[in-house]
Amino acid sequence: MHAISRIGSAALLAAAGIITVSGSALAGDLPTRIGACSESTIAETGGRLEGDDNFETGTFVSFDNGGVQISYDRVEPIIGSRVGDPVRICLVSLPTDCPPDDDRGKVYNTTNLRTGESWELADSQHMCGGA
Repeated sequence: MHAISRIGSAALLAAAGIITVSGSALAGDLPTRIGACSESTIAETGGRLEGDDNFETGTFVSFDNGGVQISYDRVEPIIGSRVGDPVRICLVSLPTDCPPDDDRGKVYNTTNLRTGESWELADSQHMCGGA
């Protein structure tokens, strides 16, 4: 049995039209301009790979507005967050020189409004044009 990347699962569901990760109605609340912010709530946290309850493969967080952030590292502020926590998500940077239809690599700074802790991560494990 192969471990499945959480972001890969989300992308597969998005391709099937079941959910959308970015650039659509569900993700409409995500900021689209650098410096812009929006608010949402945490929908899920976990290890980067499904079944990783100890965050050994990294960290994953998704939001009720369809946004995701993912890292190969343990991100303690995400690990300390709870489903339902309110967050402020601000767009920090956009990828450049990307192949057509590959917009991975948007970087967001997210603040958990319950804990006051922040983290800055991309919306994908790989930047546009990557694996």
